[in-house]
Amino acid sequence: MKLQSYRVAIRSVLIAYLLVLVILPISAVYLKGFSLGWSPFWKEISGIIAWKAIILTFKLSLFTTLIQAVVGTFIAFVLVRYRFLGNKFLSSMVDLPFSLPTSVSGLMFLTLLGNQSPIGKWLESIGVHLLYNQAAIVIGMTFITFPFVIRTVQPLIEQFDPSEEQASYTLGAGKARTFLKVLLPSVFPGIIAGSMLAFSRALSEFGALSLISGNLPGKTQVASVFIYGEIENSNIQGAAAVSIVLITFSLIVLLLVNIFLKRRDT
Repeated sequence: MKLQSYRVAIRSVLIAYLLVLVILPISAVYLKGFSLGWSPFWKEISGIIAWKAIILTFKLSLFTTLIQAVVGTFIAFVLVRYRFLGNKFLSSMVDLPFSLPTSVSGLMFLTLLGNQSPIGKWLESIGVHLLYNQAAIVIGMTFITFPFVIRTVQPLIEQFDPSEEQASYTLGAGKARTFLKVLLPSVFPGIIAGSMLAFSRALSEFGALSLISGNLPGKTQVASVFIYGEIENSNIQGAAAVSIVLITFSLIVLLLVNIFLKRRDT
């Protein structure tokens, strides 16, 4: 009886915690966004500036996700399969974007690529501009989402049975074919899960992008920065409407990740 009461108490605390910190705030945004009905909500998100910000965010988030799917898988493979000086240090650095405030991440690239730094001056001299444009947005999103694919793929490579690769080599397959036909299918679920999480994270990024994107409406203004601008202009309705789009897609992505991982484990 006491054990059952204890379980009920723990469950109640967890539900209350989620209710206060997650469900109620999200519900508040939805209520505000639809407080005047569907038509005002649609008017807010279909405005030319808001719509371009949403489309740009999704487009560059998807592009960033594709980069992470390829590069993240490669880095995970190298960190697991190759032992070299500094391997553990590099592996620990993978998690750095998790621990840094995103505004600090933006400042790093601002100082590195700005025209006051040697690298920035050199890039400018050869006509390459990596700040205040869409390239800067991709750079910021790539840094912020860097750990996701690596950390979901890495354990799968560590758990992979090397005898399967040896069997492939015995049958005459080379390293590239073995990787594509034997190892890649085994880690593919991790790539998909990590990519979905990276996509969801890229959608929501604000701090770094507010510093390096340039925030040009219709050109380099992403949805999160647009939302901030609407709040600054006291248009809470418009900010809530665009927020609902991002929240909805993020929830869908997280739901798909959970479904995918459950199917993988069964």
